[in-house]
Amino acid sequence: MAGTAIAQPKKGKGKAPPPKGSATPKDQPADSGDIEMSPDDAKKGGAKGGSKGSDVNPDEIEMGDEGSAAKPNLEQDLATSTNTGPVKAGEVKKTPLSWQDILVVVRKPFLKVRRTELLPFVAVTMNDNMIRHYGLGGELAYYLTDALAIGVEGQYYQHQFNEPFDLVARQARRLPTVNQYNWSAALDFHYVPIYGKFAILDHRLVTWEVVLTAGLGAGQSEVIPRDKQFPGFTNLLIEPNVGGSMRFFLAKWLTISAGVRDYIFYDHFEPTNRDAMTNATAAEAAAHADGSLINNIMFQIGLSFWLPTSFEYTTFR
Repeated sequence: MAGTAIAQPKKGKGKAPPPKGSATPKDQPADSGDIEMSPDDAKKGGAKGGSKGSDVNPDEIEMGDEGSAAKPNLEQDLATSTNTGPVKAGEVKKTPLSWQDILVVVRKPFLKVRRTELLPFVAVTMNDNMIRHYGLGGELAYYLTDALAIGVEGQYYQHQFNEPFDLVARQARRLPTVNQYNWSAALDFHYVPIYGKFAILDHRLVTWEVVLTAGLGAGQSEVIPRDKQFPGFTNLLIEPNVGGSMRFFLAKWLTISAGVRDYIFYDHFEPTNRDAMTNATAAEAAAHADGSLINNIMFQIGLSFWLPTSFEYTTFR
């Protein structure tokens, strides 16, 4: 019926007057809310504007499925913005959010807590130009936390004379005073203050960390006599050590480490006054030996095998 139209055209101007008390926007003409109706629109079931007496802008009204105007409903908007209440037809139920759905920091790709590290390594002396020592050793460390560990290490050494050793002998007509190292062992403590990652050609991420080490141990050195007839002797050394290394993670059970360790000890060398000790025994030679504080700085590199070979996270994040 034509009576269901929102507004009926008037005779003459064909416009419906605005309702009393309605506000007119400053940027629109006073009759912008008036709607012109044609007989065809009236037959279709109503105009595209609001009903008579409504102050809703017809440009802001959404049409329903059947062509009827959808009236704004403030209560309905508030209901859809909350997580409670029934879901009505045509509404979208919002999923409630939780702190568990927000990832602030990603998980570490490698966990060490309550795992054992088995590290075989090779080493070489860095700061002795007369004699070079090569070390073959291993370390067994247990991680109490992901940053703290306690372990034991041991090394066996082989020495090689460098070129300056022969040059001094030829030019000065005397052999340098040197000792060789036989073995060493230590109780070490490890701390991991820094870890991070870097990209290789923007295709692969490699995780790394810095490990600081300090320990206390013992070792043995042996005098290399300048005269073969002069008795040599060995020294038992107290060796504190400090150092740092970098660890790179290759798999859940495999890492590679490279670092520098300084073994500090007080060593005893062959006496310089050998004329007064022609027939001296090894004990007498050791009693008159010359002492010196030594820093045996060594470069170490090795592969670490981790037990158990995998790990699980016990916390949510």
